[in-house]
Amino acid sequence: MNPVLRRYRSLPIRSRLALLVAAAVAFAVAAVSVTCWFIVQGKLYDQVNNDLEKMLGRGVGPDGVVVCASPPQKNDNDEFQPRNGYVQLVRQDGTTCVPRYSEGTVKVTGADKAVIKAADPRTGTYRNGTDEDGNPVRVLTVYKGIDAVTSQPAALMVATSLKGTQSTLNELALILLLVSGVGVLGAGAAGLAVARAGLRPVDKLTEAVEHVARTEDLSIRIPVDEDAEDEVARLSRSFNSMTSSLASSRDLQQQLIADAGHELRTPLTSLRTNIELLTRSEETGRPLPEADRKALLASVKAQMTELASLIGDLQELSRSEGQRGERVQVVSLEDTVEAALRRARLRGPELTITASLEPWYTRAEPAALERAVVNILDNAVKFSPEGGTIEVRLDGGVLTVRDHGPGIPADELPHVFDRFWRSPSARALPGSGLGLSIVARTIEQSGGQVTLDHADGGGTVATVRLPGAPTPPPETPETPDTLDPRTP
Repeated sequence: MNPVLRRYRSLPIRSRLALLVAAAVAFAVAAVSVTCWFIVQGKLYDQVNNDLEKMLGRGVGPDGVVVCASPPQKNDNDEFQPRNGYVQLVRQDGTTCVPRYSEGTVKVTGADKAVIKAADPRTGTYRNGTDEDGNPVRVLTVYKGIDAVTSQPAALMVATSLKGTQSTLNELALILLLVSGVGVLGAGAAGLAVARAGLRPVDKLTEAVEHVARTEDLSIRIPVDEDAEDEVARLSRSFNSMTSSLASSRDLQQQLIADAGHELRTPLTSLRTNIELLTRSEETGRPLPEADRKALLASVKAQMTELASLIGDLQELSRSEGQRGERVQVVSLEDTVEAALRRARLRGPELTITASLEPWYTRAEPAALERAVVNILDNAVKFSPEGGTIEVRLDGGVLTVRDHGPGIPADELPHVFDRFWRSPSARALPGSGLGLSIVARTIEQSGGQVTLDHADGGGTVATVRLPGAPTPPPETPETPDTLDPRTP
């Protein structure tokens, strides 16, 4: 990389902005200054050219011949001013005739000889040249015809000094240079001031980020004008939203860890107690009665099952969205519900479970979706009275599971999908309080909605709505995107 570019990129943003502003102003000022200088030069040269045209008739005799030996004859139409210009006749062979009233001799060039060769009195040639002393002059050469003395084609050359013109242009160039320098410096200072003012919110944002990185304090917020819609305001709002989300996520994580520790403590304590009883009976040589020993082992097995279920639920809740997205595919909700129904009938053989299922296809993770449906059915089985009925219906992408149990009190309905929340009346029943939380997360990740409400006539009805279509999509690489995205 170019060292200059590397050095530029290492500068702070405000310094780079100031340099860019100064460079832009310098380019603009330079363009204007150069344009102005050339325009003024053109105007001054036009004026000098007009003066040269007026000089053509001065110092020339009545017959149009330059008088080289004596001063010109003055008449009413020609008031020749000596020392006001150069006048000379140049012949085809390059010799010149310079009258006494000319300020000096102008050096002849090929351009002057070309005028003689062209022999066109209607055109003239303007050029810059020098006199015999090397002083700059502006020259006009015009064809005059045949010289009476030498009988050679000749041209008349008139010239005027350019010292005043060049002095004016030099002064103008100096003024433009000074003004440009002041303008560039002023623009650089203004650019730096504007950059500092514009980047002040960014500095605050940087300080906030550094504070969060240093202290892990996610409660910090950047003040933002509610009416501001610029990029910095949007960035500040995004940062505040990000820190709020991170703070909420950390609080949920800490709450999950605390709740998980509390829920794990109970089965672990019970397991330890039961195992200690078994160990003590073996060590002391006083075995437990067979019935007590079987009950104790059954309790250990149930607690291990509950512990494994709790760990599985925790793993399900801890999975990231990216891990889930890799397994999403088109799933037949009808088949998923039928599989869940078979498991539910095994867990509640004394219950009557009726089902009315219509085809429906949705995009979801098959295992997670089946687990969610199983959790809903398990919840219905758990709270259904012995010999009760559970009604399952799938129609148009809407799955309803209705039981005839005691129902859920109105004040507890807002909490049913919270992690580890369990109704006081259900705390004696097996479960971790994570089942419905997993249901809500799975359905939401699949683009659907789940609700739990009172059923007419008593009991509870769970309603799941999932987007999709009643027919499977064609088997193409675009299958995941061909389903109807509407939500019933």
